[in-house]
Amino acid sequence: MSKSTYLKGVQCEKALYLNKYHKELKDELTEAQKAIFSQGTEVGELAQDLFPGGIDVTPETFFDYSRSIEQTRDAIKEGKRVIYEAAFQHEGVLCAVDILVRNEDSWEAYEVKSSTLVKDTHIEDASLQYYVLGQCGIQLKDISIVVLNNKYIREGALDIHRLFKIQSVIDKVHVLQSDVKKNIDQFKQVLSSSQVPNELIGVKCTEPYTCNFQGHCWKNVPEYSVFNLSRIKKKEAEALYHRGVSLITDIPYDHKLTRSQIHQVQCERDGSVIINKRELREFTGSLQYPLYFLDFETTQMAVPAFDQQKPYQQIPFQYSLHLQDKPEKKYLHLEVLADTNGGDPRMKFIKNLIWDCGSEGTILVYNKSFEKRILNELIKDFPAYEDQLQSIIERMVDLMEPFQKKYYYTPQMQGSYSIKKVLPALCPELSYDELEIQEGGSASRIFAQMLSKEFDGDVLQTRTALCEYCKLDTWAMVKILDKIHDVI
Repeated sequence: MSKSTYLKGVQCEKALYLNKYHKELKDELTEAQKAIFSQGTEVGELAQDLFPGGIDVTPETFFDYSRSIEQTRDAIKEGKRVIYEAAFQHEGVLCAVDILVRNEDSWEAYEVKSSTLVKDTHIEDASLQYYVLGQCGIQLKDISIVVLNNKYIREGALDIHRLFKIQSVIDKVHVLQSDVKKNIDQFKQVLSSSQVPNELIGVKCTEPYTCNFQGHCWKNVPEYSVFNLSRIKKKEAEALYHRGVSLITDIPYDHKLTRSQIHQVQCERDGSVIINKRELREFTGSLQYPLYFLDFETTQMAVPAFDQQKPYQQIPFQYSLHLQDKPEKKYLHLEVLADTNGGDPRMKFIKNLIWDCGSEGTILVYNKSFEKRILNELIKDFPAYEDQLQSIIERMVDLMEPFQKKYYYTPQMQGSYSIKKVLPALCPELSYDELEIQEGGSASRIFAQMLSKEFDGDVLQTRTALCEYCKLDTWAMVKILDKIHDVI
């Protein structure tokens, strides 16, 4: 039992069992998940510089820890002060400590996480390490979680001592030691059984992490189910499902619902469409020409690469803008995609955006809170452009609002007001399916890989694909507004 499988058991014993005996049922790793793992490795290696000069006993493969255990034992005997990936095993339970440090006659352990907060699952992780090391004769004086400091703003060379925060969790770990022993005994019983544990699906399938057996365990859940009811609490959806309510149309008539949920359920039952013409007219009547349809793309990095950047700060690198001077006039398309030569993409983004958005007219965005937050961060980091960027914020109108407030709703939207659901419901002739890049997460990840020189695809072709994706986002907004005009 490794540290990762132990944590899997804490979340769900069925996942623990399937991981041991039915690995073939695992969901395939997505590119986004692979990027997260890669990012975690990068952060872990960088954190080693907090305690330089150590010996690295990382195994060549995940399945060959016996050599690492021997090297760890030898390093301790030889009096090594710092050991990276120190490996220990006790009664079939294996763990590797990211950084093990000898402090005179005692030891301290450091577990590195690529998050900015110490989470409960990190405490579980450290508790197992403390237990195994103790059973192996290594009594830890302290054990800490190393996380990224989201208050750190890079200025010049990277300062890793300010980039990372170290938080001792020794007191919380002590409290959990009896639970660790009970869990190990319980999990060994689970793994010695010939039967797959009978675990019901629900909240634990995604918390604290999305389980990689969810595709198998949820295979009988309809694609559009009670779990897709707008703003339903996870526990509530879980309870309804286990009462036999799988479809939204199965929800009992006496079940308490919000006004928005009532609309969704009713439209699903009878196929009706909600069109509140009065509210839609008021919305469109507030728009002033020239009209701008604007969409941003951003990327983020665990380790800041540029001055005036924090860990995981959203960095805008691209926008698409469709412009219409007057009604019935043709649309002009403008776009910016930052270079990937290693420079900060924000300055080009700011200067071009200010120029392209002019000084008057409504700027339509989809999910205004996101664009507003990004622009406010740019104002904070580049105060010389505050007046121009603030003017853009003040002119922004959220095209999502009519769908979020259900002034316009069709069953095809499936309770969602995201543009990925609204567009096919209103304009089925438009689709992202034929694009090489089909969603913002992919765009963000690919641009980050280009910046870090880790991208191994065709750069010119992929830059074109990035532009085509972002362009469709703003053209979709154009066609959605056209549809609103049609129905009123």
